[in-house]
Amino acid sequence: MDKWEYKSIKFETKGFFSTLLEIEDFNFKLNELGNEGWELVSCIPIGGSDGQTVEVTAVFKRKK
Repeated sequence: MDKWEYKSIKFETKGFFSTLLEIEDFNFKLNELGNEGWELVSCIPIGGSDGQTVEVTAVFKRKK
């Protein structure tokens, strides 16, 4: 049976309404982790009290 390890990374949004994700930084980190063998499983938007996305949590997995 395969065994997995998991990693979660938070990316904060920016901008006046906190709705902008620095896509170049986001892609750089995704590629960096992909080169280390991590596979992106999911991206979860985390909302603030006003319903806007304040951060995105990316979840990765790789075989142990």
